[in-house]
Amino acid sequence: MTTAARAGERRRAFLSLGANLGERAAALSVARAALAALPGTTLLASSHVYETAPQDLVDQPPFLNQVVALETALEPGELLAAAQRIEDEAGRVRGVRFGPRTLDVDILLFQGVESADPELTLPHPRLWQRAFVLVPLAELWSLARDMPRVDVAGLAAGLAESQAVKLYVAED
Repeated sequence: MTTAARAGERRRAFLSLGANLGERAAALSVARAALAALPGTTLLASSHVYETAPQDLVDQPPFLNQVVALETALEPGELLAAAQRIEDEAGRVRGVRFGPRTLDVDILLFQGVESADPELTLPHPRLWQRAFVLVPLAELWSLARDMPRVDVAGLAAGLAESQAVKLYVAED
């Protein structure tokens, strides 16, 4: 894992949130609050919430997806451990890969960090192939600092032509 951080330096990170079981919108809300409450962490912004069809394993309910931008003093591994605790607290059961879940929290990008570690690959290995991540990420990309130079909006638009991503409107 390569990093240019000094001890205690706050860096930006983008995380994706997803849920397709239970109270999906509530799970995303709880995840945002839990991430914002992490030590040395500020929630800078949240994208809109989108409803998307599952990929890879398609026989499951649709997902709600969102991307958040954080500024954090946590190291990438600490943020990963915290994200997994948040998933566990939301009732996440790790079973079938790409299967249904109450909450999924993935670190997409972490300022100044590239990693090929199988436990935390950064940037996220499927980031540039997923409209359900790129469409909300494009909303927040102006907050990127020391991240890959990528036309996120262009990639999102191209992928959204073949991968349905629609703005989620909460039902009353």
